[in-house]
Amino acid sequence: MAKSSAMAEAPQQKPATTLGDVLYAKPAAPVPEQAWSRLVESIAAGDQAALHELYEMAHRIVFTLVMRITCNRETAEELTVDVFHDVWRRAAGYDPANGTVLGWIMNQARSRAIDRLRFDNRKKRTDGGDRQPMSEPAADPSDVLELRQQGVLLRAALSALTADERQAIEMTFFGGLTHAEAAAQLGRPLGTVKTRIRSGLHKLRQALAAKTGAP
Repeated sequence: MAKSSAMAEAPQQKPATTLGDVLYAKPAAPVPEQAWSRLVESIAAGDQAALHELYEMAHRIVFTLVMRITCNRETAEELTVDVFHDVWRRAAGYDPANGTVLGWIMNQARSRAIDRLRFDNRKKRTDGGDRQPMSEPAADPSDVLELRQQGVLLRAALSALTADERQAIEMTFFGGLTHAEAAAQLGRPLGTVKTRIRSGLHKLRQALAAKTGAP
């Protein structure tokens, strides 16, 4: 399929970069999962308009995740487009029993981003350059989706976090920093920052589960 001009362009709207941007922005009406699934079914049948609609709904969060992992805007823009070409080719193989449409897309995005990091590191070694460590993908897609999709409930759940936990999560999930970079800025050991992130996410999941009745 030829790359459409809409998809080839860089995302025009800056992704959310702080926890506050996500939590306190005016919440949009949630899109039912059935609507996502219908779009994938239409894409599997060759409907390019459905692909464009899915792209408009999801490309910003895909770009944010890939940017977070690769720390390179040009690469993130390129891979975001590639992810939706993968969706075009693989739509017929999507199985709702294996998870949500957005989760399926984000898994593809994460895989592409990590593959690109590995390729770039191999290329640097082959070219004789200094070996660069792989950037650490601090934010797992499932955690990012959970935070973004449940923003309204999360506002209340944040009261369960300490100030240090909230700061660590904000810096690594939405501030564009790796764990190591956050630790350096905070002047804390890397292990301490990782512990704060893990404990904060655990508290958030527990608080959200209590509010939604999830097991």
